[in-house]
Amino acid sequence: MPLMWCLIAFIVTFFVTRSIVRYIRHNAGNDAPRKWWQPRNISGHGGLHIHHVVIGIVLVMISGVSMVTLATDGGIGEFTAAAIVFGIGAALVLDEFALILHLEDVYWAEDGRTSVDAVFAAIAVSGLLIMGFNPLSFFDIGIWRQDDSVTARGVVVVLAALTLALAVVVLLKGKVWTGLIGMFITPLLFVGAIRLSRPHAPWARWHYQDKPRKMRRALERERYVRRPVVQAKLWLQHIIAGEPSFPADAEVDAELDREIHAAPAPQRVTTG
Repeated sequence: MPLMWCLIAFIVTFFVTRSIVRYIRHNAGNDAPRKWWQPRNISGHGGLHIHHVVIGIVLVMISGVSMVTLATDGGIGEFTAAAIVFGIGAALVLDEFALILHLEDVYWAEDGRTSVDAVFAAIAVSGLLIMGFNPLSFFDIGIWRQDDSVTARGVVVVLAALTLALAVVVLLKGKVWTGLIGMFITPLLFVGAIRLSRPHAPWARWHYQDKPRKMRRALERERYVRRPVVQAKLWLQHIIAGEPSFPADAEVDAELDREIHAAPAPQRVTTG
């Protein structure tokens, strides 16, 4: 129950936050006086812009301390209330995850899409937990508690290590979502580890450089299978998060002129 309400609070807060910031962006050039009920940026002393990730961090800390305090004799109701506060704070934090990652305000830039990916991942993991899936579910952790023999516990450790190794292989092949969900549904890790790597992934650079047929198959799969999925994901992100801002062509050309210079002509070497 606490996890379900945490997820509900997370989703609702994310959509409300995105709606507010899109409204503020849409009306940024409007000089008309704002009414009291119209959303606006939060500013501190001297015009300091306070990002909503700050509010999210405070709420996450408050809810975390509350859950630790309630761990001894807290009831479901108290845990649910703390979980709702945590979901609200986590949504505010992950909505600006790209700002934390890049240490600059890239909310409306292309790099800002990282925040939406982080939110999608959090929703997926929470949904799997609510449905009863657990990380590393390939082995039954009950064996660890019921049988304390070295053999039984050794089997559990080996299975866990193999599962984690498969997850690393899948991630090295560039299949982030397969690796993430595979930690809950282990057969997906076997599928991801066996199938071809994505052409830009480290696995392809390490193992496909001298195997042109495999690289060609990986490129074809990327073009005809993966690209439509990526386009659908970008379309969904644009609907939810808004279109990113791209720099003007003149600004890009000016930056290229500043950074890229032609190599000097080779000098003739004279012998005498």
